[in-house]
Amino acid sequence: MQSKAQITAIVRATFIDADLPFEEVGPDTFVVTLPGTKKRNIACAFSIGDYSLVVNAFVMRAPDENEGAVYKYLLEQNSRTYGVHFSLNSLGDIFLVGKLPLGAVNSVEIDRLLGAIMDYSESHFDQLLELGFASAIRREWAWRMERGESLENLAAFKHLISEPNG
Repeated sequence: MQSKAQITAIVRATFIDADLPFEEVGPDTFVVTLPGTKKRNIACAFSIGDYSLVVNAFVMRAPDENEGAVYKYLLEQNSRTYGVHFSLNSLGDIFLVGKLPLGAVNSVEIDRLLGAIMDYSESHFDQLLELGFASAIRREWAWRMERGESLENLAAFKHLISEPNG
């Protein structure tokens, strides 16, 4: 089995080779930032334990509404994921979490985890926002319309807005 020092070197080298910004926030913990389009930045923590590498990636804060529909959606998605799955913390915030035994850690598997996190965060983000924050999106839309602000980053949610006389 590889030592923690070897695993640390593999994790660090993988992030460097992928040209990803990261910090070593402890002797066995890295925080890496993945670039997104729908979700601008995806923060991921990689923690090296005695027996496994654990990854946690923040997806979204707890929904304001429709919690049941949001959590049902996440559970349905979990059967389709690789390496990570959707999870909640005690506040209801949504994360992607995964675990690899230390013997399975290599740059290819870390890259797969990073790709899965990026894919699942991006591909489900708008749907999660729509389910859990539709009222807030409508309020934001109205606020921006009143002030002549850009609606560009809300365009994906235009279908949530009721047209006048419609």
